[in-house]
Amino acid sequence: MSLSHQIKLGALMSYVAIAVNIVSGLIYTPWMINSIGRENFGLYTLALSVITLFVFDFGLSNAVTRFIAKYLAEGQQEKVNNCIGLVYRLYIIIDIVLFAILIGVFFFIPQIYQELTPEEIEKFKVIYSMAAMYAVVSFPFIPVNGVLTAYECFIQLKVCDVLHKLIIVGAMTLCLLMGYGLYALVMVNAISGVLTILFKVLCIKRYTPLNISWKYFNSTELKDIADYSGWVTVIALAQRCIFNLAPSILGALSGSTAIAILGIAMTLEGYTYTFSNALNGMFLPKVSRVLAEEKGDIMPLMVKMGRIQIYMVGLIVLGVICLGRHFILLWVGGGFKESYLCAVLIIIPSLFHLPQMIGNDAIFAANKVKQLSIIYIIMAVLNLLGAMVLSPLMGATGICFSVFIAYMVRTIGMDFIFYKEMNLDVLHFFKETFVRLSIPLIICLIAGIVLNYLILISGWLGFFVKGVLFCMCYALVIYFLAMNDYEKSLILAPIKKL
Repeated sequence: MSLSHQIKLGALMSYVAIAVNIVSGLIYTPWMINSIGRENFGLYTLALSVITLFVFDFGLSNAVTRFIAKYLAEGQQEKVNNCIGLVYRLYIIIDIVLFAILIGVFFFIPQIYQELTPEEIEKFKVIYSMAAMYAVVSFPFIPVNGVLTAYECFIQLKVCDVLHKLIIVGAMTLCLLMGYGLYALVMVNAISGVLTILFKVLCIKRYTPLNISWKYFNSTELKDIADYSGWVTVIALAQRCIFNLAPSILGALSGSTAIAILGIAMTLEGYTYTFSNALNGMFLPKVSRVLAEEKGDIMPLMVKMGRIQIYMVGLIVLGVICLGRHFILLWVGGGFKESYLCAVLIIIPSLFHLPQMIGNDAIFAANKVKQLSIIYIIMAVLNLLGAMVLSPLMGATGICFSVFIAYMVRTIGMDFIFYKEMNLDVLHFFKETFVRLSIPLIICLIAGIVLNYLILISGWLGFFVKGVLFCMCYALVIYFLAMNDYEKSLILAPIKKL
């Protein structure tokens, strides 16, 4: 199957997985809150955030994709086998260290989360232990995504993601119907994760010629991988100083209710990021090939994908601004009305950052990760300082305001790297994307606000009517006032075939 078909079908499966995730989240999140209570939902959010704070790929998954793509372009399968052998041995060593760290954190839970009640502390210890066990088991398998991406097995990777979502939805639905509580929900996440890992390993064995060289060792190659992944690790750590650390800060300074409010906002932000980022991971091998060519220019691809991303992200961001308050009140109730402002604050930066992700891939492909890591360190420090100052005064809203500032600084810093280190014409990109599309997006925003105030129907019917009319208005304005001939052809070609 050609690469273009792999990308198209992979994108389709990505959006199927996202649709399953969003629909299921809309249904069982309020169900879960009603079943286990708002405070237990806060503990659930806190446990998952603490584990993901420690469990990440230390840049090695990205290194796997980059180095394998490079070796495959050179036709050196043996080097691929050797590279994976080195990476997996590193993962096993890190996993042992991770196990020791997670045990250490367990014994200091009461001292870290002083705003939790004694009863909440005991519950949190149980779910923390369950999540930590899953983290230790799953950690060595993190590189499988990088392997499948490097071999451009996008369809297989996305099918596994869809299966993961379906397993979680089915199992959680069964648990809630049978009246099981907080512990069962955490166990469901762990079991579904293990099954997904097994599916991905089977895909690697069947669809790739990979044969790991466990005995191979080369200090020079190990140094190259470590140098590259070391800076990516810094970036990953900085990212975890945003949402992964935020619930812990609230747990120490505000309490479980503030964590639950933040959890709803984080869920909506996660939907935005997942929906808009579905295509980006597929382009790292292609970007690597373009940069490897003499006078390779990624700007046309960056502009093309950037405009498409703006259309998708713009629909979600403007939809949240116009209809988010109504939706949250219907979805999880008046106790979470503060989540609306939180969601708006952390989602708006996505409109400026996500359309530039092809350029972000180029930074990794060109090995400019050291410069990018400095930007992420600045972002993390700003967020932590802001969170410490604002969260005792404003709770979850203070955290989200801090995230908004940090995210905007990150995006501006990334643009500086494009201009200074990559010699990319950033002004041309902004002119062809944000500037040209600004008036249509403003028209859509005004139309959404007007619809929200003109339509006075209450309940889910009113929200559905507003949502449908807003989407129709958005589609018409974008199609006739924003899209170029190529973008229109992407919509018309499938319709003509049908």
